[in-house]
Amino acid sequence: MTANKPGDPTTIRRLYGRRQGHKLRAGQSALVEELLPELSVPEEGPLDARTLFGDDRPLELEIGFGAGEHLAGQAAARPDHGFIGCEPFLNGVVGALGHIRDGGLANVRLHMGDALTVLARLPDASLERVYLLHPDPWPKARHAKRRMVNPGPLDLIARKLKPGAEFRLGTDDPTYCRWAMMVMNGRRDFAWQAGEARDFLTRPADWPETRYERKARRKGHEVWYFRYVRI
Repeated sequence: MTANKPGDPTTIRRLYGRRQGHKLRAGQSALVEELLPELSVPEEGPLDARTLFGDDRPLELEIGFGAGEHLAGQAAARPDHGFIGCEPFLNGVVGALGHIRDGGLANVRLHMGDALTVLARLPDASLERVYLLHPDPWPKARHAKRRMVNPGPLDLIARKLKPGAEFRLGTDDPTYCRWAMMVMNGRRDFAWQAGEARDFLTRPADWPETRYERKARRKGHEVWYFRYVRI
């Protein structure tokens, strides 16, 4: 990543790991070359709904959308909303492009990179929802600062959510689950929406399943669904 100015909110986290997995097939490469430029978030300047979609529609953002199933499902369910998907890994972006093409979705914009750089460019109190589903748990204690659920990223997310807007977090990793509960329960700008255990053990009807979730369940893992409202 390029160097940032001191105090820039994008300095609170940097990306680790590979940016690409298996080699792309010809059809996948065509999606990257032809469709991605049409849907990409502008590289510079302030962002808002009018800049991205040409009108003042409600905005939602997904951090690390994986292969894009959830992002596409949400976009199909609410075509009057604008969806911003951020994913640093090329193969995941290709998966999302396929869903967007197959679903004829005109209300999605993609950023192949760190979501925090996009969040920082959006107006405060501009988002209806932020999604963080099955993030890298960084299970070793010495890597805990790399987790997205940490004060720096959460402060930024809180600023960009409208009052009453929703932050959704999903994980199948017990360490991340405990960490997230500890960190989120210590905050006063989010209210957990669970009243009883089944509220975070059962996937809400408007929460499309992802391949990561299916894979976790095949392995016998429990999956936790957290919903927080911005106070």
